[in-house]
Amino acid sequence: MKATVSFLLVLCHLAATRAWTCKEAPRLSSARQIAAGQGQVLARSSYNRVYFLSGTSWYRLGSVSLKDVSVGPSGIWGVDYTNRVYKFVAGEFRPSSGPLLQQVDAGGDGQVVGLTPTSNLTYCLRSNYASAFKGVGSLSWNSLGRTMKSYSCGPLYGCWGVDQSNRLYVSQVSPTTCSSSGWSLVSASMSMIDVGADGSVFAVTTSGLVYQRTGISRSRPQGVGWSSVPMCMAITSVSYDLGQLWALTSSGLLLQCSH
Repeated sequence: MKATVSFLLVLCHLAATRAWTCKEAPRLSSARQIAAGQGQVLARSSYNRVYFLSGTSWYRLGSVSLKDVSVGPSGIWGVDYTNRVYKFVAGEFRPSSGPLLQQVDAGGDGQVVGLTPTSNLTYCLRSNYASAFKGVGSLSWNSLGRTMKSYSCGPLYGCWGVDQSNRLYVSQVSPTTCSSSGWSLVSASMSMIDVGADGSVFAVTTSGLVYQRTGISRSRPQGVGWSSVPMCMAITSVSYDLGQLWALTSSGLLLQCSH
């Protein structure tokens, strides 16, 4: 197995371009998700344990098993296998009352967004509720009236989502009221999306290719085109923060890419 990984990493170096260079990130056995934000890097294993990266080592974060985790301006949030929503407070993940969600994203301007199980409806938790939650009580979420299978927000230029038909949309979502400007179609054939704090948007296609959206600005939040981010292996998900693109391969290998 080590020989196979080493060979694939050699291919990664050979495939590197001037724009991006990828290397193996500190290894985490059976990685299933990567989440970066606010200078932190989190990962989830196949055993639904959450870890944080410090230096070149991974350390367990809390004791609760989660199937999805996200980090952003409102803190660290996640959902467990029963779809209950948690926030990381004082060294542990604390559960909240409210709607059941299968995925959460804390990357917006203080708000937290999520998707309901089965129906994949989009919901939003206002920034004042998200920041004030200390692990006790119920949270009131607002419906955004759209079904998605992957959903990510940034603090600058809005929220992006991929629907069940692999179509990519963008919307402006107010962090204080959770009102949406409506969803604009951007492109198709995408499987997941990630929005960085600086407005950068990265997408993974249904065939495991990675692209960065170009030309994004306040006047044109949907951007103008796509730029390929070459990878030596098929990618299932990505997360971007502070110039570092973290990618998870279909074989569970974590890559760290930089300009």
